[in-house]
Amino acid sequence: MTSPERSPRRRWRRLGGRAGIPGRSRRPRPRKPRRALRRGVIILPSAFTLGNLFFGIYAIVAALRGDFAWAAWFLVFAATLDLLDGRVARFTRTGSDFGAELDSLTDAVSFGAAPALFMVLLYFPESDWGWLTGFAYVAAVVVRLARFNVEQGGEARRHFHGLPTPAAGMILVTHYPLSRTPFFQENLAALPWQQIMVIGMVLISILMLSHIPYARMPRVDLKSRAGVARTSLLAAGLVLVLLFPAHAFFPLLAAYALWGLLCSVFLGLLIRLPDRDPLLDTPEAADSPDEPREVDYHELTHEPGPPEDELYEPDVPDSGAAEPGARQPGRIKWKERRS
Repeated sequence: MTSPERSPRRRWRRLGGRAGIPGRSRRPRPRKPRRALRRGVIILPSAFTLGNLFFGIYAIVAALRGDFAWAAWFLVFAATLDLLDGRVARFTRTGSDFGAELDSLTDAVSFGAAPALFMVLLYFPESDWGWLTGFAYVAAVVVRLARFNVEQGGEARRHFHGLPTPAAGMILVTHYPLSRTPFFQENLAALPWQQIMVIGMVLISILMLSHIPYARMPRVDLKSRAGVARTSLLAAGLVLVLLFPAHAFFPLLAAYALWGLLCSVFLGLLIRLPDRDPLLDTPEAADSPDEPREVDYHELTHEPGPPEDELYEPDVPDSGAAEPGARQPGRIKWKERRS
């Protein structure tokens, strides 16, 4: 008679029900709550993106009702969620092509259609052709987002190529809360703001389609002097927008747009020409074995080329040359010259 300790059924239960089954691991299966948590983590970035869309639609509804102040703040909320969804995706390592496409489609509504409708209803409520300025702005936003997905893969590495759409949309709408403040009514109300904002709308559209580099929001960095300076400026800006939101948002955003333009026009004249492809702005691309595009800087600077002896390294012998003694140029060693 088999003892209770050596009973096959007891042994099968003690080993977790897997004894005697070849090819089956004895490791316990993952629990269901962990699966549900993982699925929730994946959905989290898309939830932020859909929250961005919610506030964009709410801003449109508020503008149609004539409540332009709340429409402006709703777009600020949308921009905040747009800033967070990418960071949440990187933190949880759940970024995907689907999330990048969803984010671009949402931005086209929140920072394209909503600000355009805001401006048309505010400044051209009875005009027959004023809506064309809104159309031009929305077209620039859509083209900017499509180019961003193609050129930068839906995520800026070191800088944006052109003014980011959230900043452009907030510039157009945050001027309204500023116009309701006593400071504006006493000092700036006499200016022709309708003409200023229409011209600004056209300029913003051009900046979005340009290749002017605009810096990303800096990360908190206390390890270097430059990092401490950037972190201090970021902290000061956050304090200003939290304490004085109506006064601070529009000037800071307008300064961001103008700073990128001025740096590109004036400071760019003093910067040395790059020694590699400027679009290769990632460390992975810099270390890639693929050869970058050939760029002849002399066509840009209208300077004579360097002497042939400086341009090429010593000749490389080639046994398969068509003519004996033909010159086979070696690797180009000259890269750049200050303009």
